[in-house]
Amino acid sequence: MVTHVRAEAQGDERGALLSFIAEQRDGIRRSVLGLTAEQANSRPSASDLSLAGLVKHVAAVEQGWIARGKQEPPAVKWDESNWHECFALVGEESVASQLAYWEEVAAETDAFIRSVPSLDDTFPLPNDPWFPPDERVSMRWLCLALIRELARHAGHADIIRESLDGASAWDLVAREEATPA
Repeated sequence: MVTHVRAEAQGDERGALLSFIAEQRDGIRRSVLGLTAEQANSRPSASDLSLAGLVKHVAAVEQGWIARGKQEPPAVKWDESNWHECFALVGEESVASQLAYWEEVAAETDAFIRSVPSLDDTFPLPNDPWFPPDERVSMRWLCLALIRELARHAGHADIIRESLDGASAWDLVAREEATPA
């Protein structure tokens, strides 16, 4: 835990879940703080992951889960033809454009989760081979899945950033707090 997630208002489960989602988003967002495009796109570890690619991936994944929760198709359908673009910037994409897109997605996530009648409301999982057939999950599950996805990639981002220039998550929090908005 690099930052503290404040306790929710009594009975505000949605607020608590959204606060933990925001905390993990912030960790990934901070990982690109002060980097050049070349640094953000570099792959300094044994993995093919870059910080720029992680930002793109988590924005797309979050958008996809919220779309599924709304029972709409995701903005991007990943398959064998475009999977290689899931973790890499292509064309005119940049870290700044992906961060701006993710900010829009985050606002949509927060508004949607606040608007659903109940966190117990369900939606069907996609007909993908890695999901059980005819499975339904709750909005609470959706939030927990986002926390898990974001936390996993925030850890990747910590390792990649530290490999690039030695900056730890703690260093980046301090740097962000010292930077005027």
